[in-house]
Amino acid sequence: MAAKVAELRHHYKLPFPQRRAIALGRLRDILCFAGSEVPYYRDLFRAISFNPERVTDARQLEALPYLTKDIIREQGNRLLSRPLESLRHHACKTGGSTGLSCTIFYDQPAADYSSSVTYFARQAIGKLRHRSELHFACRFPNDPIPEWPSREDFKCFAMNRSNIFFDRIDDVGLEEIWTTLKRRKPYLVHAHPSTIHALAAYVQRRYGGGKTFAVFESSGELLEPKARELIASALRCRVVDRYGLAELGVMAYELNGSGKGLQVLESEGWPESRPLSDNADGAHELVFTGFRNKLMPLIRYATGDLAAVEERSDAFVLTNITGRIHDVVPINGVDYPTHHIQDILDHRVGGIQEFQIDLRTTLPTLRLVLEPWANPDETRQKLRTFWPSGFDIAFVGHEDFVRVGRRAKFRHVVTA
Repeated sequence: MAAKVAELRHHYKLPFPQRRAIALGRLRDILCFAGSEVPYYRDLFRAISFNPERVTDARQLEALPYLTKDIIREQGNRLLSRPLESLRHHACKTGGSTGLSCTIFYDQPAADYSSSVTYFARQAIGKLRHRSELHFACRFPNDPIPEWPSREDFKCFAMNRSNIFFDRIDDVGLEEIWTTLKRRKPYLVHAHPSTIHALAAYVQRRYGGGKTFAVFESSGELLEPKARELIASALRCRVVDRYGLAELGVMAYELNGSGKGLQVLESEGWPESRPLSDNADGAHELVFTGFRNKLMPLIRYATGDLAAVEERSDAFVLTNITGRIHDVVPINGVDYPTHHIQDILDHRVGGIQEFQIDLRTTLPTLRLVLEPWANPDETRQKLRTFWPSGFDIAFVGHEDFVRVGRRAKFRHVVTA
């Protein structure tokens, strides 16, 4: 990792025109690789007579169609450059907050670069190795305590980090979180902004504010300006935003402070944004071409997130960011964040392609699309062990999900 972090540090010391030229070269390289080694792109390039070796301007990308989650699900192994069994790889399931989820496969070098980017970005904001970090993670009901030391223990020791496990964000859960933070006093806290916003509101209401950590690093959801302001004031911390996604890793970060905006990490991918003709507000959808993952290259991947890419004199910057807001779901009188429910469905129940919670019914309705091999009775039994009377359960098809908003976007939680 040290060599990759040093490489990134050197890259971002270069003037932007030089960094941009390097990124354009990497764009051409991944296009050439995909056109040679990946069946889907090999056939696509041949069908439209696209020659990646002749790419000298990013505008030439406009000849290629956008890649979507639907295409990834449909094409499957044809998006891989090598059979999975032939090399070490990592599977990463997308969250589904901007469309039906799918699985992305990383090769080891891509996974290593993804970790190095996070480490480099945190160094840039002052999180050095001797300063501790704390990550918020889902607490699963009735989980056995693993024997010490576990793999996660070793990882935490190496990274000078610890985890805080939680499953509720009512006053009881928030007090437990606050007590843990006061005891550990980390330098950096990494969590969903909705969770820390709830904590900030609680601490402000209960204690008039307080300070237990220096930096909050937001991830996984949109960081709303009002939430940012309350977090910074009530918890007396510096707030740093970042943009990452399961498909590509961290792709933008506030390297130079919130006043400069989310800087695209062009060392890792080429950014675009396409205007949405069906949006009266002139919104754009964020599009990336990743450079690092040669097992499953993603070219012109339409993220489903709304943001514009602005090219400034010193960097590409994301502006007008919206989307990916995780909701809070009341179950038997206790508020649960959506990502906690999703973690249980993915990692403890299993066999679920997608889910949606409809709060418009007397008892919340949990709609589930099962994998073809999953057994509905076994799934229902597992769900009842976690939420005995929390939901009415309905097994449905993707077409039965309720779509919301002018663009009929999928949301995990339906309220109106």
